[in-house]
Formats: sequence, C-alpha cells, structure tokens
Amino acid sequence: MTALPEYAGLRCLSNFSFLRGASRPEELVERARSLGYSALALTDECSMAGMVRAHVAAREQGLKLLVGSQFRVRGEAPFTLVVLACDLEGYGNLCQFITRLRRSSEKGSYALRLEDIRAAELAHCVVLASPERDSSPPQLLAVARWLLAQFTGRCWLAVELPRLWDDEMRLHRLREVGAITAVPLVACGDVHMHVRSRKALQDVLTAIRIGKPLTDCGSELQPNAERHLRTRLRLAQTFPPELLQETLRVAARCDFSLDALQYQYPVELVPAGETPPSCLRRMTYEGAARRWPGGIPAQVQSQIEQELSLIAELRYEHYFLTVADIVRYARSRHILCQGRGSAANSVVCYCLGVTEVDPTRMNMLFARFISKERNEPPDIDIDFEHERREEVVQYLYDKYGRDRAALTATVITWRPRSAIRDVGKALGFAPDTLDALAKGHHWWDGREVLRERLIEAGLAPDDLQVRQLLELTRALIGFPRHLSQHVGGFVLTDGPLSRIVPIENAAMPDRTVIEWDKDDLDAMGLLKVDVLALGMLTALRKSLEFIGARK
Repeated sequence: MTALPEYAGLRCLSNFSFLRGASRPEELVERARSLGYSALALTDECSMAGMVRAHVAAREQGLKLLVGSQFRVRGEAPFTLVVLACDLEGYGNLCQFITRLRRSSEKGSYALRLEDIRAAELAHCVVLASPERDSSPPQLLAVARWLLAQFTGRCWLAVELPRLWDDEMRLHRLREVGAITAVPLVACGDVHMHVRSRKALQDVLTAIRIGKPLTDCGSELQPNAERHLRTRLRLAQTFPPELLQETLRVAARCDFSLDALQYQYPVELVPAGETPPSCLRRMTYEGAARRWPGGIPAQVQSQIEQELSLIAELRYEHYFLTVADIVRYARSRHILCQGRGSAANSVVCYCLGVTEVDPTRMNMLFARFISKERNEPPDIDIDFEHERREEVVQYLYDKYGRDRAALTATVITWRPRSAIRDVGKALGFAPDTLDALAKGHHWWDGREVLRERLIEAGLAPDDLQVRQLLELTRALIGFPRHLSQHVGGFVLTDGPLSRIVPIENAAMPDRTVIEWDKDDLDAMGLLKVDVLALGMLTALRKSLEFIGARK
C-alpha cells in the first residue's frame, strides 16, 4: 500500500472571512489534525479576527498553525496574494499591513492594487500568488515576474486544482510560467470549509453576501464542494507529488506562534526615578491618608499590603495606574465617574479614588477581583456620564496615539431571528412568512428554531424546503456576522498596538477598533480598560447643577 503524502494546507478561510468561510477556526484545526496534516495556515481575508481561536485550538490539538492572511489584488492581472508570517517580526509587519489597508478604507472593506504593495512592508514573510482562474498566459507571466522582482527567494505560485474541467490546462500553463521565471509552484487548496457537507451553508452565505436568492446566484456559487480540507489520499490523486512536497518547504519557513507575542503595558505613567510597584504603593498610601485622615487602621494597612503584594506578583501595577489616571482626568474635567463591579472589593481601588465603597466595612472578598489561582486579569469597570464619556475616549486616543490605543471588538453573531430571515431569503421563502416566523422567536427560546413556531407560521415541518431552512438556520446560528466595537473596552500598549493585532476603523467617527474581542484578549493575556457610559450619572450631574442653582 502506497504511503500517504505529507501535506501542509497553505490557504484556508474561516467564518471570520465574513459571508465567505463556512467553518469555524476550531473546526478547521480539528479536521486538519484528524487528516494528518503537517500544518495548517489560517489566512482569512485581510484579517486576523479568527486567529486567536485557531491558535488555542491548534495548541490543544498539537497541530502546527501557520499565521497568515490573504488579499485580492486588483490590476490588469488580478490575483490573490497569500502572506504567511515567518517569525515575530513578520507577524508584526503583516498586522501593520492589514492595519494600513483597513484604516484607509471604510469599515469592513479594503482595496489593494499592485502598486500599493511594498515588499519591505512584508519582510520576514513568505508569499503565494494565486492568479484568477481565467487569467491568460501573459497575465500569468506578469504575476510571476512581479513576484520574482518583489519577493525573490520567498515566493511561490499557488496551484489550485478543485477538480474542474480545465485543471490540467491550468497546471500546464503554471508550469510553463514557473520554468520561464524560476518561481516555484506549490499545491494549494483555497479552503472555505472543513468538510464538504458545509457546501450548502457556503452557498447560503454567498447568497446572503450578494443579496440574491440561491436560484439567481448562478456562477457566483462554487461549482463543486472541493474547497474543503481534502484527505491526503484525495490530494495525492489530484496533485503531482513534488507540489505536495513543496508545501512542507513553505511550512518549514514559518516558525511563528502567537505565544511569541510580547505584550507590554504603557510605562509613561511611572515618574522618573520610580518603579511601577513603588509608584502604585506611594499613590495608594497617599490615597489612604486622605480616606483615613486620623490614621490608617491596622486592618486596612494589612489589606493594602496583601493586595499590593499580589498585584506586584502578577505585574498589574501599570493597569491600576492607568485606571487611576483616567479617573483623575475625568474629575479634573468635572465629569462624574464611578468604578463598580468586583473592583469595589479592592482597598487599593478605594485608596486610588477609583471606587467609593470601603471594602473593609463590607467584608467583601478581594479574590473575587484578582486571584492568582484563576489566572484572569482584573476587570475594572468605570462608568462615566454618558453625555461626556466621549471626552474620556478621546483623551485616551490623544494620550497614547492611534497606534497604541484602540477599542476592542465585539463579534456580532447570527441569532435565531436574523438567521431565519437571512437563510429564508436565500432559500426563496416569502418575506411575510419569514417575518412571522422570526417574530415568533425570542431570546428566551434559546438557539433552536422551534417546531411549534413553524406550525404557527403556516409551515409544514416535514416539507423538504422547511427542513432545509431548519438545518441551515441551526448551522448559521452563532456564526460571526461582523465585527462591532465594544461598548468601551480599550486596549493600550507601550509599543505599536498594530504590531500585535490589526486595527481598523469603526462605524462611528473618530473610533478605531482592534480585530480581537474580549475572549481573545483574555486568551492572549492582554489587558483592557473599560470606559463605560451611564445615563444616571448624567442625570445626577444635572440634578446637582439644578440644586446648586436653586440653593
């Protein structure tokens, strides 16, 4: 029996390439591991939004994950450029490249032309070019020559053979171009789903993306289900062995993991001649002297020392100093603010003026706020007047710069109502029927489409089209729909934030958002500061002003 070839998947979209990929990053990683892949590259389009989830899954599965992204390049010879990071420097370069494209375009879009690509921007990366399917021989040659000129020694022509009628002719032309230019060829899959059974969902996503029912999508739909993670036997039957072997050479060039990221909190809040622990200690005891002008009780001093010791051990001093600085700024502008949540359990927060509850009088548990055993970062929620919160947001942007401060993302997912409407439109259901069915579902009904709601909407649960609606809706519920901005969670860094995670424009003016959400930040050990808005604080301020005017 012939041994199965070793193989590394070099081009793969997840459902974080919104409305294109039909599988979760975790599903792709698990499937690649079960198929015996040597490595898998996650290359969402101009995005790193799903990379943390793939990274966590790959670490659990013991699979080598290649970190990359892909871009559609416009021009006379359009093609897809796949970029894979070789090391930490390459990853930073790739994130900054994505940031440049996203920041120069409207939210959710980007534009890339050949003349916009500067090879130096993508140093320490390897690149693959996948020309359009209908490219002529002169166009193929133009792409290969550009590759050779810009990325000598670190470029390949991607050969994708999705079992279409012209596969052999495409392979022949690419081999000719490779012989002329000396650009090596490599097997590539253009994966959109982890298993072929996701083809129906992938078609629905395409219909939603272009805004047409499936029956009108025509050639926009993929002609077959081959853009899945194929078995190594199928790959051996499809690609020449030397092209499969070349995937291992590409993967060997990539030796980067997200574990190598070195996150550093901003350090400018620490005065010259002080260390973060000494600065926090001084500010805490200065605040304690104000809280207890008659002398700090022994119980309070003991609690302060315990908290400062744990904060120093976990190296969270900068986080507390940043929160204290934000509160100081707000109060200097007469903006009402108040810390809340588990931060009220901390006497250090009380001494810094972040909270107004004396935890020593309430017998509250500090470990609920910070615990070494839980290994979770502290979460200090600060509410500001909702009419003036924007002043605090812009203060952070001004103080740290757009390259070091951004809001965290929130992943908006499909819920039963939105999934029913979008899948139903793609399947051609009448709008009135979908509206009645969607309105019959509420958040307390859970994530399932209920059989009784179908009957109430006049649908037969055993009808084939209705069963398709049920199955596809269930598959779509929970899928990421788009990235939105967090209500106020800021990520701050000492160096450029865009070298840790790409930054893009938010829908609101003067707002920028990173591509990772709260769960991703926790997984990567990045701290966020919550700058939240509370309408009642505005009401209180107006009430105080009114009372002051009367008395």
